[in-house]
Amino acid sequence: MGATGSDWPGSAEADPGLRLALPARRVPVGHGWDWIARGWKLFTRAPLMWIVSLLILVVAAVVMNFIPLIGGLAFHVLNAAIAAGFIVACRSLELGNEFELEHLFAGFRTHFGSLLVVGLLFLAGEAAIFLVFVAFAGFPLIGVAMSGDAQEIATRVMASLMTIALGGLVALALLVPLMAAIWFAPALVVLHGVGPVEAMKQSFIGCFRNFWSLFVYGLVMTLFALLIPLTLGLGAFVWVPLAIASTYAAYREIYTAEPMAPAPVAAAA
Repeated sequence: MGATGSDWPGSAEADPGLRLALPARRVPVGHGWDWIARGWKLFTRAPLMWIVSLLILVVAAVVMNFIPLIGGLAFHVLNAAIAAGFIVACRSLELGNEFELEHLFAGFRTHFGSLLVVGLLFLAGEAAIFLVFVAFAGFPLIGVAMSGDAQEIATRVMASLMTIALGGLVALALLVPLMAAIWFAPALVVLHGVGPVEAMKQSFIGCFRNFWSLFVYGLVMTLFALLIPLTLGLGAFVWVPLAIASTYAAYREIYTAEPMAPAPVAAAA
């Protein structure tokens, strides 16, 4: 029978081993690599389930994108709830238990309202950043684009390259704190019941208290991502689970009182 609310395995209420420790802990720079190593161990506990889960999500994303306008946006907003499900699966694997498909729905069964707000706030942040970019790069070109004169459009685009580049840099600078605010928020909501705004605030604080650790982590993960084209894209089915599981490992070290076990506990016979 499916669990609900705090009965989900890995929820703070059902799992006293997860005690929230705030403010966020600062960890040594080298731990960025440790998170990847621990994430890899979580992936190798149930590689087939990770891959099957991602395939299900890909299919769901394709289906939802067939719904004009709102389908893709809805799936984007639900990403926080989807991420929460994977976080619960990671906790199960850490304890030596199974990764079950039911875990994917944890974010829809408990704290869904808060996770939905996180997704909506993230979408609002992305929209605001896009408007900032358009303000730098788009408005001067709108009138020309409406004229339909291809030569004039090309001329104005070339003349506006500096403002377009500046707009891109400003948008990138704004995207960094937005990503910091979303990074650990699903885990804080689904495992500890933290409110959506507070979860995003604490995620932001945790990321910037560990900026250099996350820089090392991001650099290594980016290098791994460059290998994906060499596998004709199939490497994404390893890279994405590794990104999720290593994010869970980072959350455990930064936000919980008890350290994560160096290796997942072996499942009981």
